[in-house]
Amino acid sequence: MWNPLYNLFLGIGGIFGAIAALMAYLITYGEWMHHYPTKKEPRKMAWEAAVFTFIFFFLMSLFAGYILINYINK
Repeated sequence: MWNPLYNLFLGIGGIFGAIAALMAYLITYGEWMHHYPTKKEPRKMAWEAAVFTFIFFFLMSLFAGYILINYINK
């Protein structure tokens, strides 16, 4: 059954996942720029890190919401 609190955790996961992904992109791109002469490879690796970070934070937010709603909130 869908609990309205899931919407809260979807929003939290989306917002903080996006912030974390942006920070991961900027940090990774800044670090890898020192190792490659062109910008193509660092952008690709930074994009991969950002996508992975967003997915991780988003899924962890959903998991935390599920645990809090179904097991802690009873």
